[in-house]
Amino acid sequence: MEKTNKKSRKKSVGAGRPSQRRTVGQTTPCKNCGATEWNEDEVRGETYCYECGNVSEVNAIDPGAEWTNYSDGADRSRVGAPARESLSDKGLNTTISRSDISGAGARIHGIKGSKARSWRRRILIDERSKNRQSRARNLSTAMQFIRDRGNLPPSLVEEASRLYRYAANENIVTGRSIRGVSAACVYVAAREAHLPRRIEEIAQSFDMTEELAMKELKRTIRLLSRCLGAHHITGPDEYLDKFHSDLGLPATVLGEANNLWGRVGDSLDWQSKKPAGVAAAILYKAAQNSGHSQTQSQVCKVAGVSEVTVRGLMRILEKLLIRLDAAIVADEVTNSLNQ
Repeated sequence: MEKTNKKSRKKSVGAGRPSQRRTVGQTTPCKNCGATEWNEDEVRGETYCYECGNVSEVNAIDPGAEWTNYSDGADRSRVGAPARESLSDKGLNTTISRSDISGAGARIHGIKGSKARSWRRRILIDERSKNRQSRARNLSTAMQFIRDRGNLPPSLVEEASRLYRYAANENIVTGRSIRGVSAACVYVAAREAHLPRRIEEIAQSFDMTEELAMKELKRTIRLLSRCLGAHHITGPDEYLDKFHSDLGLPATVLGEANNLWGRVGDSLDWQSKKPAGVAAAILYKAAQNSGHSQTQSQVCKVAGVSEVTVRGLMRILEKLLIRLDAAIVADEVTNSLNQ
């Protein structure tokens, strides 16, 4: 019986990669047989004697590397953070940290006086060498614009950066301003993720509020959308969450707004109407119904439309609601007569 157990242990010995750990059980003889041949079960975290099977350690902690192999080869190394599209070099380059040559970092590393000046010069040379090519400088500036002025969640920052890299590869950036193409990428990325931003809002964030800059931004958005095949049409319901949050209204108002849009959203009366204006009218009506009324000027300021536009859309909304209520009453009368 003992031989069988020993054979089964021998089969399981070479199953995994050999560990480089040194534990107490591996440096002292076995208490039962005195042998010093130890093996480890990495699944159970146990160290046991190869000769008699005596378990000397349990729940062993592996202090080794967290091996993760993403390829088919034998390399199990994993170093550094994953690549990021929002960094011009995707985060793969090394940098000399300024905190290591000044203050507490300099004292720890023994850097003083002339050595600190030498290291500062090396940092400057290192930064210049990375942006020596025009493409690298272009990407560095664009990624800085997207990160600082995009006002997007992290996942959409990465998506907008990926769109800019595509635009650079397709020579869309050539002859156009980096600021304008970056703003267009932010707008398209947000629109395709159903988290739309108004063009006026994007233009203000990127300091493109002048007439010529605004025209350039709109042309770039159309060109980028055509090249990417990104033709998602933003509906009024996609603006409700943002306008509701900007106005600071309670959750009941958003629920009422979604309910109203569910009732009137299929009507053809909304064709050719500005989605942000329709959302403003829906939210204004929902706030009135919920007892948290807002002034038209407050709603218009958030939506970026005029009060005349909201009043005109409110008249359309009121007519639709009256028509729907009349249809419901007619159906109820018809059902009662049939019964």
